[in-house]
This record gives sequence, structure tokens and C-alpha cells, in this order.
Amino acid sequence: MTNPTTLRPTGRPTSRPSWTRIRALVRKELNDYRRNHFITTTMAVMPLLFMIEPVITVFKLPANAPASKLDALVGVSSLELMLIPALVPAVVASYAVVGEREQGTLEPVLTTPIRPAEFLLGKALAAFLPALVIAYAMYGLFLAAVGTFAHPNVVHDVFQAPRILAQLLFTPLLALWSIWAAIAISTRAGDVRVAQQLSSLASLPPLSVTALIGFNAIQPSVGLAVSLGAALFLIDALAWRLVSTLFHSERLVTGAKA
Repeated sequence: MTNPTTLRPTGRPTSRPSWTRIRALVRKELNDYRRNHFITTTMAVMPLLFMIEPVITVFKLPANAPASKLDALVGVSSLELMLIPALVPAVVASYAVVGEREQGTLEPVLTTPIRPAEFLLGKALAAFLPALVIAYAMYGLFLAAVGTFAHPNVVHDVFQAPRILAQLLFTPLLALWSIWAAIAISTRAGDVRVAQQLSSLASLPPLSVTALIGFNAIQPSVGLAVSLGAALFLIDALAWRLVSTLFHSERLVTGAKA
């Protein structure tokens, strides 16, 4: 006999989420992404575009570049690389609800035994995992290119521990913020393109932190990176709680705004 406490399609969860159902939803989402040419193109092309400019900027720096100019340009390059975890998952996650509603596949998913928390986590993970892999891969390629071809003084500045730690730490946190903001917008929007545009804008505010570091308004350090990372983590947790509170399966099926 089915346990009613674990199979409630629209009610509040009464026990821990089922990771079996979450994994099933993640697999379903990834398969849908592969069939969606816009999403696959976004994941493939956008990261490359955001990496080209930082690589060119760093390669053009002369060996005798002043320290102030070197720090500023390296900081701007790091900021541009941060656009990958900020914008790529936002574009993908903005499709999460409104895209399925437009295709008529949302109601069959919501009427399965999956619970709201499992639905949200599955949608978020499906956008988070590929975005994280892509962002780290692009950053790894950037470091490899700089280490191989740039001038030694440029290499020294790029490979500073606070810069690398900030990049590694902020990447998943920025991606999570973008995903929760995009899913929240996707539940309210009536058109995929509008959801994608609003989600892209909503993903940008946390980048102000990295912008301050990039333009030397805040001197980068390991302690600062950890502190700002903790603050971003708290913001992501609050965003998850807010999205969970606003989530209503019945309204999503009907597309009602209230």
C-alpha cells in the first residue's frame, strides 16, 4: 500500500524529500535541455563569448604594465568570467515553469507523486549542475591559457590565492542565486522570453560584490572571500525559502497570477 505521507502531489511535505524522485526529475530536465536547441546553444556559446574577452585582455597586457593597471584589468577579467555562472543558469532556469506550461507538459509533472520541495530542488539541480561544470571548465581553460602564454607578472597577478578562491567560491553561490531568482520569475511570467530577460537582470545584483573587488574598491583577501561567500550563501538560503513559500502547484497548472 502506498504511504500517503510520501506521495502528496500538491500538499506541503510531511517528511524528507525523496532523492529518487528528485534524480528522476533532474534526468527528465537534462533530457529536455538536450532537445531544446535554444538552451543547448546558450550553454555552448554564451560561456565562450564571456571567456574570449578576458583572455584577449590578459594576453594584451605588456610585461611592464603598471601594477595598478594590471590589477584593474585582471579584476575586470575575473568579473567577466563571473557572468558565466550568473547568466547561464538564469537563462536555463527561467524556462523551468513557464516553458513547460507553454508546451503543456507542466500539469502531467505536477500531478505525479512529486512534492513541491522535490519539484523545486529537481528543477534547480538540473540548471545548477551543468552551469557549474561549464563555469569551472571555462575558468580552468582561462587559467591554463594565462599560465601558458601570458607574461610572468600577469600570471602572478591572476594566480593570486584570493582571486582564485573568490572565483571558486562565488561561482556556485552566484549560480544558485540566479537559479532561485529565475524560478521565482518563471512561476509568475506568462512568456518564456519575458522570463529569460527578467531572470538575466535579476541575476546581476550579486555581481556588484565581485565588481568592487575587480575595480579594487575592495582589496581582495582570503578572509574577505570567505566572508562574502558566507553572506551570499545566506542570501541563497533565504531565496530558497522564499521560492518554496510562494510555490503553489494549483496556480502553476492554471497559470493564474494571484
